[in-house]
Amino acid sequence: MNLKCLIVDDEPIAQNIVKGFIADTPNLEVIGICDNAMEALKILQEHTVDILFLDIEMPKITGLSFLKTLSHPPATIITTAYREFALEGYELDVVDYLLKPFSFERFLKAVNKVSCKNEITHYTKPETISKTYEYFKIDRKNVKVNYDEIIYIEGLSNYVKIHLEQKHLVVYHKLIDLEKILPVNQFIRIHKSYIISIDKIKAYGNDYVEVLDQQLSIGNTYKDTFFSVMSQRHHN
Repeated sequence: MNLKCLIVDDEPIAQNIVKGFIADTPNLEVIGICDNAMEALKILQEHTVDILFLDIEMPKITGLSFLKTLSHPPATIITTAYREFALEGYELDVVDYLLKPFSFERFLKAVNKVSCKNEITHYTKPETISKTYEYFKIDRKNVKVNYDEIIYIEGLSNYVKIHLEQKHLVVYHKLIDLEKILPVNQFIRIHKSYIISIDKIKAYGNDYVEVLDQQLSIGNTYKDTFFSVMSQRHHN
């Protein structure tokens, strides 16, 4: 079975080089090519992607900032001319960091890491997600919480507050861990401290979202992704 690849780079020459390398590699196929993060997000939401080839310096939002907004990113290979971002890239658990210009042999080495380390993680299309709840350990018992009960989740150090309609639950989880398990078609991160239920949004502006009786700030890192998702909702 072929591994589906998405190329995200704002330089046509760089796009064509990676596209050619993929064409010359067995069991790889290109599912999309785009020059900015917002186009990439749309493809990730509509298709299964196995490997993401991601440039760093792009318009509006950098590749690394975009990667931080993804709840369930595919296996990611950074392709860039900037060596100084390598440490941050590896902290985001990227598979490899290709410094432009790179050879076909170096490309193959990166791709082989994906297969050898078994790091393929499908970015699942929203409609394929069927789970509707999660169990959380609270006061020595496992408490079932339905996703549609959650208004927003607030990250506070090493624990989170899960805000429901009439109460909140304190759970000893990190916000980033919850972000990985929540369905991407229902929840979106808008700030380093907040994940919100998209359906529970009452109103929003340029830098805030209203849920319950709270006005929550939208962090600069998350703005482009948030407004792209909301724009798609308006058109559906």
